[in-house]
Formats: sequence, structure tokens, C-alpha cells
Amino acid sequence: MIKSISKTALTAAAAAGIMLVADAAEQKLTLDGSTTVGPIAKAFAEYMMGQDSDINITVSESGSGNGAKALLNGTCDIATLSRDLKSSEKEAMEVKGVNPVKHVCALDALPVVIHPSNKVKGLTIEQIRDIYTGKITNWKEAGGFDKNIVVISRDTNSGTYETFSEIVVGKDNKVVSSAEYTGSNGAVRQRVQTTAGAIGYVGLGFVDNTIKVLEVNGIKPSVETVFNKKYPISRELYMFTERARKWLRKSATSP
Repeated sequence: MIKSISKTALTAAAAAGIMLVADAAEQKLTLDGSTTVGPIAKAFAEYMMGQDSDINITVSESGSGNGAKALLNGTCDIATLSRDLKSSEKEAMEVKGVNPVKHVCALDALPVVIHPSNKVKGLTIEQIRDIYTGKITNWKEAGGFDKNIVVISRDTNSGTYETFSEIVVGKDNKVVSSAEYTGSNGAVRQRVQTTAGAIGYVGLGFVDNTIKVLEVNGIKPSVETVFNKKYPISRELYMFTERARKWLRKSATSP
């Protein structure tokens, strides 16, 4: 798993043309944004710093929205987003003279997850929408046990929330007022694994055996179903750089 993530990060970095300034005084690079892209960004940082001990790379995970703001304000060199830039973010960057360049660094699924004790094996997009909008409130209405559903969502600053809201909830609907909002994929997983009636959604890389992954429209999320586009809740993950900045990578083998 680590090897595959490292290869993905390295490929993304190469494709993005991300290179470091040769001047030792400027051997710093800051990445900020999505918690979903965080593992990729950290693998990239680990690889690059392993190639050159003079390089210092900092990775923060403040959310996709904050990553976009950091790129706008010049407080990060690379913004990591689990969604595309919003039109309002693009307009703000244009006004400020920031020219964002989008690089797809990975493909991802958003598995819908429940507690392992729940016997439900799968739901349709419509059922998930009804759960998140409050039309279905008990698991027995979806073929499960007689227990109230605890709706867990990512916070509204999250790109993961944006994707789930767009694909599943719908722009004309609102998430049920009783929903609990969490600040990271890991926090969603922790809440679901400790709450029998819970339902949540996370990035594919955050799935483990402490939670149960549901089929959606009869399709289980996996690397294969993301690549063949069969799993219905999928997305691209991004790294954004600023076109105006000039990067010159220092070779790890150069004196």
C-alpha cells in the first residue's frame, strides 16, 4: 500500500512539473489542503526529502477550502484539493493575479460506511440521499436493525463534503439538521466504528476492517470500479500550483 501511494505521489509530482529552487536558502515547499490527498502529499514529501537532505517539505491538512485560500494568499506552494476549484475561488485568484494550474494526482471513490454489526449490505443512491436528508431515519426502513440512524458528514469546508453533496444529496436538498460534522476522514471512520447506528463516507484510502463498506447501486468501491467508472460516487484528486512561480529542481546527485 505504501509503495503504491509513493508511486502515485511521485507520478503526480512529475506530471505537475513540481520542482524545487536550487538556492539552499529556498529549499522549502509547503503543501496544504485536503485530508484525503494528505497521504499522497506526505508520500511525495517523504520521497523528495529522501532524495535530497537539503529539501524541507511541510504538509498540512486544513481542508480543501483552506488549501485554495492558502494558494490565493501565497501561504502554500501547492494546494491539495479533493475537488476542483469553485468559480468564486477562481475569480478571487484572477483578481489577485494568481494563475492556478490543475494537476490530477489520483482517482478516488467515496465509500459509504456503517458499523460492522449492521446487516445492511448495500443501498441505492436514492436511499442514501433519503438518509442524509432525513426521509429515512431508522435502519429498519432500509433492511437493517431497529435502530435510529446517526448521520455523519464531513465538514462543509471539505472537498469530500462538496463531492458527496453534489453526487448524492443534490443541490436542491439539505443535509438533515441532526447530522454530525467532522473535520477529517479519520474522524468519520472513528465515529462510525464506535457507533452502531452510524453511517458516514470517507475517501477510499481510509477504509479498514473496523468499518463496513456498503455497495452503492450494487457496486462495491474498489480500485477497479473507480478506474472503470462503475462505482457511482467517484472523483479526481488534485494538486494546484501557481503558474507565475518558477521552479528549478536541484538534482539529488548534483554537488
